[in-house]
Amino acid sequence: MNIAVCLKQVPGTTKVEIDPQTNTLVRQGIENIVNPFDTYALEEGVRLRERYGGKVTAISMGPPQAEAILRDALATGADEAVLLSDAAFAGADTWATAYTLSRAVDKLGPCDIVICGRQTIDGDTGQVGPELAEILGFTFVSYVSQVEEIDGEHMRLKRLMGERYEILEALLPAVITVVKEINTPRLPSLRGMAKAKSATIPVWGAEELEVDGNKIGLTGSATRVIKVFFPQRTQRAEILEGELPGQVDYLIDRLREANLI
Repeated sequence: MNIAVCLKQVPGTTKVEIDPQTNTLVRQGIENIVNPFDTYALEEGVRLRERYGGKVTAISMGPPQAEAILRDALATGADEAVLLSDAAFAGADTWATAYTLSRAVDKLGPCDIVICGRQTIDGDTGQVGPELAEILGFTFVSYVSQVEEIDGEHMRLKRLMGERYEILEALLPAVITVVKEINTPRLPSLRGMAKAKSATIPVWGAEELEVDGNKIGLTGSATRVIKVFFPQRTQRAEILEGELPGQVDYLIDRLREANLI
């Protein structure tokens, strides 16, 4: 069974600044980590390989420094890792990102399952998983909390839907996005860390992936970030004086003036 796990490197803090000129995150001086939801995706991929055999390949699209999270993935059980990095990929929205990832999945060869985290903590859209499935033509299942069984061309899944669970059967190949309830990610082993340190991680760019230049990066993005800003928060308090019921009437008048009622 061939399993691909998509990982993303994200800022390790919520205290980020926005460049007013480019409307992008200022990443200098900020520690980067693997997206927390993706650690559950990786763990599930490794567990499925342990149950059914096969290979787990970790994929990440990002700048050269994203190699660090791929080495962490190798240390925690992935068999192979590939970095998708090219200046042409810069500025990609979720659709252009999904397209680039799809070309990597195709290049890896026949893939049975692609596993993604539910969403990333920087973009928070949860769009790449379903878009990747659409481009690949794979079955898609979101919010997976348990992979109960894989039998031939089918897999039986349990997914979390608000305050209830659903049990369903999906046709392979499939893309699934997982929630934190699915497992507990393991820590890297000493053997894994030694393997990760010496591993050669190939870097695939636009040429290696044979992508359509009109579908990648900013050019291939269907959406544009026009402006990113933190809302201006103001607080104002007023102490009501006088006796009831006069205070109530005054309060109602003030709320109406503020268009709050």
